[in-house]
Amino acid sequence: MMRAITLALIITLGGLTMAVAAYQAPAAPSAAALAAVKIEKVKDNLYVITGSNPVPRETFSGGNVGVFVTDAGVVIVDTKLAGWGPTILERIRTVTDKPVTTIINTHTHGDHTGSNEFFGAKVQSVVQENTKANMARMDAFKGEKAAFLPTRTYKDTLTLGAGKDRIDLYYFGPGHTSGDTFIVYTALRTMHAGDMFPWKDAPFVDRSNGGSGREWPRTLSKVLANVKDVDSVIGGHQPVAQWKDLQTFQQFTADLWTQTEAAHKAGKSVDEAAAATGWMSKYPGYESARMKAAVQAIYDELNGK
Repeated sequence: MMRAITLALIITLGGLTMAVAAYQAPAAPSAAALAAVKIEKVKDNLYVITGSNPVPRETFSGGNVGVFVTDAGVVIVDTKLAGWGPTILERIRTVTDKPVTTIINTHTHGDHTGSNEFFGAKVQSVVQENTKANMARMDAFKGEKAAFLPTRTYKDTLTLGAGKDRIDLYYFGPGHTSGDTFIVYTALRTMHAGDMFPWKDAPFVDRSNGGSGREWPRTLSKVLANVKDVDSVIGGHQPVAQWKDLQTFQQFTADLWTQTEAAHKAGKSVDEAAAATGWMSKYPGYESARMKAAVQAIYDELNGK
């Protein structure tokens, strides 16, 4: 399971900026990272194997993993970085002995798809069709590794299972990438939003994989308008949140676009636009560590790059 994976991340924290770059998975998860990865009950037969923010690196394992125990087996959402498959399975075994039957990836990035291979090519894997195309360009899924590409895709909506085991998958448009999936556990009123709802900070707009700062708030508006009867939301790299928190994040991304577009029209530099964070005062608890990277991505989008 040791291989180089492409982890598309833009992080600005304490003056450190990381552009989209190749990330070499560690030979084995560190003790600190293993200690940080816990399995927690969300509701009934739904659990989350916790992820973390990419900084500090020594505790980073990738995104949150959803674990849904159905009558037929275990459905997991996302698989962290490469090398984390055994740990994911160990955590699952603390709550059920049922086999993993299905993997759903919220999007293409290596911190959410890195351990797909561990579970084998016979496990059903499901993604939005644009995500499969994005994954096919990753080194982790080229050559003989193409056998671990998703086996099933959908365009707009897809339902898996029925009754208490029903899962609804939705695609509402670009944002983080061009193929972000929202997974709804209907009986549990819970949605897994992946990195379309990553943290309380400026989002990572992955232009190289079809992401859009303009469309991000529009896509979230469609989610809020069309997904019903959900009260809990599993984000990409944060604790389980509430529906109102997703509403706040949608407003934040809309303001981010509006403020950045205005700065661009006024001829301000990226640094100037990123530093003008007075508008964030209405978002208590939000940080601006990733603001410069987000502003740069939006400037690139406005400039047609």
